Amino acid sequence: MASPCPPPPRCTSVRLPALAVSVALLLLLTAVTTVESSQGDKEPVYRECVEQCVRINCTGVRLKGFESAQPPYMALTGWTCRDDCRYQCMWTTVGLYEAGGYRVPQFHGKWPFARFLCFEEPASAVASLLNGLACLLMLLRYRSTVPRQSPMYHTINAFSLVSLNAWLWSTIFHTRDTYLTEKMDYFCATAVILYSIYLCCVRTLGLKRPGLSIIVGVLLILVFTSHISYLTFVSFDYGYNMLANVSIGMVNLLWWLCWCWQNRRTLPYWWKCGLVVLLLHGLALLELLDFPPLLWVFDAHAVWHLSTIPVHFLFYSFLIDDSLYLLNTEKLGVKVE
Repeated sequence: MASPCPPPPRCTSVRLPALAVSVALLLLLTAVTTVESSQGDKEPVYRECVEQCVRINCTGVRLKGFESAQPPYMALTGWTCRDDCRYQCMWTTVGLYEAGGYRVPQFHGKWPFARFLCFEEPASAVASLLNGLACLLMLLRYRSTVPRQSPMYHTINAFSLVSLNAWLWSTIFHTRDTYLTEKMDYFCATAVILYSIYLCCVRTLGLKRPGLSIIVGVLLILVFTSHISYLTFVSFDYGYNMLANVSIGMVNLLWWLCWCWQNRRTLPYWWKCGLVVLLLHGLALLELLDFPPLLWVFDAHAVWHLSTIPVHFLFYSFLIDDSLYLLNTEKLGVKVE
C-alpha cells in the first residue's frame, strides 16, 4: 500500500512520537512468551497436587457430588472438576512460594487471579464490559446526532459494530479462558485494528477515490484471512501474533497522525483524533508493567483496559464533529480535505 503521508517535510514532526511508540511496542514484543506453560505449572508440587486432586475428587461418587454442588453459573461457563483442582492447587503453590520469600509465579501463562463467581479475571472482564458499554453509548449518541446522509455514517457504524464485537469477546475471554474464547479475543482485536485502517483510508482517500478504498478493503480482508488461517491451521504463535498486531497498529498510527498533521490548520477538532491514536497506542505500553495482581485482581492488563474507557468518548466526539463537517461541506459543495 502506498504511503498515506504527504511529502516528507510535512510529516517530519509526527515521526518522533510514532518512533518512540514503535520502539516501546517492539520492547513489548520481546517480553512475549508462550503461554503453554509457566514457572508455576512446571513445579512438581503443583503437578502432583493436581494429579492427586483429580484422582480423588473427579471420579465416581465424588465427581457426582462436585457436579451437584456446583453453582449453575459455574457449570454454564464450563468450569470442570479438573479446572477447580488446578485453581485450588495454584493457590497452594502460591502460598509455598510466598512462605519461602520467592516471587509469585505465573500459571499457564497468566498471573494467579482470585476468582469471583465465574469470572476468571474479574477486573479485566469488568473493564472490557465497561469499554463495550462506552462504545455502545457513544454509538447511540453518534446515530442520534449525525444524519444518515453524512458520507462516513455507514462506515463508522460498521466500525462500531466491529469494536462492540471485540469487547464482547474480550469480556467472555476474561470471564472464562478457553481455546475458543482466547482465539476469538485475539482475532477480534486484530479485526478492530484493520478496520481502523480501513476507516482512515475511507476518510483520507476514499471520499474522493472510492475505488481505492475498495481495493484497500479487499487487501485488508486478505490480510485478516491469512492471519487467522495461519494461527488456526498452522501454529498459534503468540510472538507472531504480537508482531503482526504491532505492525498493523503502526500503519494505523502513522496514517491517522499524518492526516491530523495535514489538517491541523483547517479542522479545529483535529487534535481529538491525534490525541486518541496516541493515547490508544501509548496506553498499550502499560502491558510492559507486568506485575502480580494487586489484591489478586488488578494486573497491568486490567489497568490497560480500564484506562481506555474514557478514550471512547473523545474518539466519538471527533467522529461526530468530522461527520457533521463532511455533511456540511458536501451540501456547500466544498472540497473535502
